[in-house]
Amino acid sequence: MAKSPKKLSLSPSRDIPFDLLELSQSNVRRIKAGVSIGELADDIVRRTLLQSLNVRPIVDEEGQETGRFEIPAGGRRFRALELLVKQKRLAKDAPVPCIVQRVGETVCAEEDSYAENAFREQLHPLDQFRAMKNMVDKGNKAEAIAAHFMTTPAVVRQRLKLAAVSPKLHEIYAEDGMTLDQLMAFTVSDDHARQEQVWELLGHSFNRSAAFIRQRLTENTVRAQDKRVRFVTIDAYVAAGGGVARDLFEADDGGWLTDSALLDRLVDEKLASEAVRVGAEGWKWVTTAIDLPWSATSGMREIAGEEVPMTEDEELQIVALQEEADALDEQWSQADSIPDEVHLRMETIAAEIKAITERPIIFEPAEVAIAGAFVSIDYDGSLSIERGYVQPDDEPVVESEEAEHGAGAEETGDDSDRMVSGSSGPDQGQPDGGEEDDEDGHKPLSDRLIAELTAWRTLALQDAIAQEPETAYIAVLHAAVLDSFYHMSRESCLQINVHRASFAVQPDDLRDSAPAQSIAARNAQWEARLPDSADELWEALLAFDEGERASLLAHCASLALNAQAEIIPKYDNGRISVHSVAKRLAHSHVLARAVGLDLVTAGWRPTAAGYFQSVTKTQIIADVTAARGPEFAGMIDHLKKGDMAREAEKLLEDSAWLPEILRTPVIEPVDEGDGEQAAPEAIEYAVAAE
Repeated sequence: MAKSPKKLSLSPSRDIPFDLLELSQSNVRRIKAGVSIGELADDIVRRTLLQSLNVRPIVDEEGQETGRFEIPAGGRRFRALELLVKQKRLAKDAPVPCIVQRVGETVCAEEDSYAENAFREQLHPLDQFRAMKNMVDKGNKAEAIAAHFMTTPAVVRQRLKLAAVSPKLHEIYAEDGMTLDQLMAFTVSDDHARQEQVWELLGHSFNRSAAFIRQRLTENTVRAQDKRVRFVTIDAYVAAGGGVARDLFEADDGGWLTDSALLDRLVDEKLASEAVRVGAEGWKWVTTAIDLPWSATSGMREIAGEEVPMTEDEELQIVALQEEADALDEQWSQADSIPDEVHLRMETIAAEIKAITERPIIFEPAEVAIAGAFVSIDYDGSLSIERGYVQPDDEPVVESEEAEHGAGAEETGDDSDRMVSGSSGPDQGQPDGGEEDDEDGHKPLSDRLIAELTAWRTLALQDAIAQEPETAYIAVLHAAVLDSFYHMSRESCLQINVHRASFAVQPDDLRDSAPAQSIAARNAQWEARLPDSADELWEALLAFDEGERASLLAHCASLALNAQAEIIPKYDNGRISVHSVAKRLAHSHVLARAVGLDLVTAGWRPTAAGYFQSVTKTQIIADVTAARGPEFAGMIDHLKKGDMAREAEKLLEDSAWLPEILRTPVIEPVDEGDGEQAAPEAIEYAVAAE
C-alpha cells in the first residue's frame, strides 16, 4: 500500500525586536528601483507593515544561534523601518513580524531573495482600474488616492475612466481580446450599449484602430472647436444642461458636445437675439444664418456708409498699445520660450487694437429704412454682421431710371429670390442619397449633386483665372468679340457684361471653402484700394500701372465666370437650356486647361457629406475601385450605406481622385491628315435631360 506524501511544514512566523535584525549580504537587490525608501516608510506609517520580513538565524562558528537574525529578502522594508527608527517614529526594539527559516536550510539565502522578487506578479491593469474605482466608491478622493500611490490625480482619473467602460468589454480585454489602446478609445463615451455596438462593428471592419473607435463613438457629437460652440460658448452649453465627452488619453481640443439638439437651440436663440439687436438700428429686414450662402447678396445694391473717425484719445491709445507690443516683441524675440502671461498680454493688445480700428459705420436713415443686414457666424465663432443691402423690390422707383434698371432686375431676380432667405430651405444643401441603396448597376449622379460639385469647381476656376491675368484678358476679349460680331452665339462661360455669378444650388459650406476664402480676401484688398466715389474711379484706374490694371481685370472677370451645371427646369424659363449649359461647360474646360486648374490643390476632397452620401453604394464601390483598386473596395462592400460613405472618405482622403464631373477633359492631338480640328468632347454629366 502506497504511503501518503509527507505534509508540508511551513516556516514559523514570529515577532522579532527590530534591533536584533540586520540586512544580509545575500540580498540580491543592489540597484535602486521603484518607490523610494522615504515613500515606503510613509506608507508603513499609514498602513503598517503589510508583508513580513524573510529572516534566517545568525549562527556562530560552532553553528549555534546567536539570537540575531539576517534579512536576505525584504531589505527595502528593513531600510524603511530603519529610517522610521532614526526619525524616532518607531521604537528601536519594536517587534517586527518575520518568517524565520530553519537553521541548516538547504536552500541558500540568495535564492530566497531572488525568488521573492522574481515570482512577484504585477496586478493586471484591469485589476488596478477596478481597485481604484472601489476606493472611490468607498469615499476616497482621486487626489488622496494619487498621494497614497505616488502618482498624479490625472492618472487616477484615467484609471477610473477605464473602469467605467462596459463590463462586457472589460471581460474581452481581460482575455486579451482587445488592446489597452482600444480600451482607452472606448472611454470617450459613457454609453455602454454604444460601446458594445461599436466593438461588434469592428468584427466586420478592416479598420480596428483606436482612432477609428473614437471616430465612431463621436460621430453624432459636435467638436468643441466647432464655430457654433465657440459662438454660444461651451460654458453656456454646459449651464443649459449639455454634456461634454472628453478623451483623457489623447488631445481632444476641448472634447465633444453630446447634445447637438441643445446646441442648435442655443445657436438659434443667440442669433435671433443678435438679429433683434441689429434690427433695432432701423433696418427693414435682418436675415440670420449659421452659414451665409456664397451669393446671398447677389442682385442687391450695397449702400455706402461713413466710417466714424477716431477720436484723439483713441489714436493715442493705439500708439501706446503698439509701442507696448513692439517692446514685448523685441524683448522676447530671441527667447527659446515665451511665458504664458506674455502670450496672453500680446493677444490682449491685438484684440484691443482691433476693437479700436474696426470703426462703426453710419448710414443715412432713409437708406437704412429700405435696406437690410445679414447676421451669421464667422469661421472662428465670432458674430458676422453685414449691413446695408437693398433688395431689388425695395429700390425706390425713379421714373427716369425705371427703363434702365428694369432689364437687369428681371435677369437676376430669379436667382436672388431663390438664394436670399432667412434660413436654408428643406432641400438646401442636403444629400439626395442618405438611405440604404442596394440597387445593382451604376446610376448617374443626381442633378443636385452635379450642381453642387460644379458650383465648387466654378469657384476654384474663378480663383485660378484670377491668378492668370493673361488668360483672363483673352477670356474677356473672347466674350466681347462674341457680343460684337456673333450675335446668335454665346459659347463663353464668362457672363459679360460683368454680372457676378450666383448659384441656384450650392453646398452648405461653400463660403468656407479655400477658393471662396481666397476670392473674398482678394475682393477686400481691391475694395480698400478703390475710391469710394464712382466719379473718381476713372482717374484711380489711370493711376494704376499695367500690372495692377491687369490683376484688377482678372479679378473682375473671374467673378463673372459661371461653370455650374445648373438643374434644368421641367418647363423652359427662357434663361437656361440644356444646349446653353453644355456650351458653357465646354468653354469652362478650355479655360481650365489654360490655367492648369487643379481641384485637389484647390482643396476639394470627396467627403461623406459632400459626395458619397449622395451617390449609390454601387457608385461608391466603383469610385473606390477606380481610386485605390479592388482590394480596397472589397474592404467596405459589406457595410451599410452610411458606414460605407464614411470609410470611402477615409480611403480616398489622400488619393487625388476626382469624380468625372470635376475632371478637365484632355484633348488628344489630331492627326495631320484629319481635315477638321476635333471639337471638345461632350460632357455626359453636364446637365439633366429636359
